[in-house]
Amino acid sequence: MSLKCDLQYGRGEACFKLTRVGVRGVRKPVLVTREGINSTLNNALNCSIDIFVDLPADQKGSHMSRNVEVLNEVVEESVRNPIVGLEDMAADMCRKLLVHHEYAQNAEVSITAEYFRNSKTPLGKDTYEMYTLMAGGRIQRDGKLSKRIGVKVLGMTACPCGQQTVTEMMEFEGSMPVMTHNQRNVCTLNVTLPEEHSMEADELIDLVQDSFSSPTYELLKRPDEGQVIINAHRNTKFVEDVVRGVLERFVERYPDLPDEVYVDVLSESEESIHKHNAFAERESTLGELRAENM
Repeated sequence: MSLKCDLQYGRGEACFKLTRVGVRGVRKPVLVTREGINSTLNNALNCSIDIFVDLPADQKGSHMSRNVEVLNEVVEESVRNPIVGLEDMAADMCRKLLVHHEYAQNAEVSITAEYFRNSKTPLGKDTYEMYTLMAGGRIQRDGKLSKRIGVKVLGMTACPCGQQTVTEMMEFEGSMPVMTHNQRNVCTLNVTLPEEHSMEADELIDLVQDSFSSPTYELLKRPDEGQVIINAHRNTKFVEDVVRGVLERFVERYPDLPDEVYVDVLSESEESIHKHNAFAERESTLGELRAENM
């Protein structure tokens, strides 16, 4: 059936350019395959995908079905030929969007996914823990494409100020860790980098977890539970310490990345003795972080 009228190409009542027009929250399965230390690792990820282009001021609407067509094309190809990383899939979508939307000057894709990986409790019990992966791409017509890779990790912080106060009030002496109040910390690390560079999400998860007072675990029997508490109280952290710890580890881990790489670290501690949360964030280029870390 051939339709005569395409309203999207018409002129709208108010002529303003729109920064992002598209679809959000499209759920798709994506197969990711990469080489691990001893074997090939396969992950079937349940992804939520947002996909946008900009819209000129003189055009009434965007052809949103084209966004879903691009998404389906790339996702179906990933089933036949598994991708290496979500950020690469986002980059591929960005290029295809500018082909399908001839009127657009910019294309942007964001992807989030639940990710499970093997871990061990402090006393060595095997466990399977969940993390959130974040990825994206952005391109300007006739310009460079940038990729984004990120992780969201749950951990634990033990307050150093509370510990110091209790130590002084109860006149504790010795090497045993003193009680303090604890927080569940949510730390997010996003890295925007040129297309030709890449990194492993597992490495980002590791350096975030190493910045907490302690990782947290889905299931802990009593000896492991006690060890988590002891470890955290021997390694107290402010919310600010978490952000700075991630930044320091990132700078040390990636000496070969260019200075233009953009890093955003957010840490939020869900307080146990207050009704509010504590928050810290740093956005910076890698070059600025290197200069501060000298």
